[in-house]
Amino acid sequence: MIGIVDYGMGNLHSVSKALERLQLDYVLTDQIDELEKMDGLVLPGVGAFPDAMKTLDQMGLSDFLRRWATSGKPLLGICLGMQLLFEESTEHGQTEGLKLLPGRVERFSGVTSEGQSYKVPHMGWNQLRFDQPEHPLLKNVEVGHVYFVHSYVVKHDDEDVLIASSEYDGVVPAVVGRENVLGTQFHPEKSSDVGMSILRNFGELVEKGGKANE
Repeated sequence: MIGIVDYGMGNLHSVSKALERLQLDYVLTDQIDELEKMDGLVLPGVGAFPDAMKTLDQMGLSDFLRRWATSGKPLLGICLGMQLLFEESTEHGQTEGLKLLPGRVERFSGVTSEGQSYKVPHMGWNQLRFDQPEHPLLKNVEVGHVYFVHSYVVKHDDEDVLIASSEYDGVVPAVVGRENVLGTQFHPEKSSDVGMSILRNFGELVEKGGKANE
């Protein structure tokens, strides 16, 4: 059973519908005692990093998610949910994240090193590149395009956490993870066959109850 963490800032409807299409059993809840019973968790997210962390802290979910990460059971962050897995963000000042993965979240500058401007947010379909093609999340996934909407990008401190990436004024970490802690910057539930395949693979990891690199 997959638990979708409901803290009021996620794309809950589209994530729920995607799991339904894949025939993956799920529960949508903000109750820690219910989430503790799950075999895997999805942490969605839309909005500002500081607001999300404040809400998670107030609901007791920050400490719960940190404990969960040590359990070995899979956790998948989506969009803002992925960014929250990292150490800190510079959005509206500096805010500490869940610190489950090494790195920080910074705003796209909007200007290339050559002085050319580009659009922020990074919005629309972009090509995936598989940095770890043998990773379980990419099993039987065709190389293709996925759907992004974000103004902030992860600057990771460990190449080993980069599973797949895209290009938008440099490398955009698109799929990240270490052991059971995983994330996608794009919206897999809105990313056609590629995104649905990744969600299906996450469902398989949940069923196996193990770490992604086992």
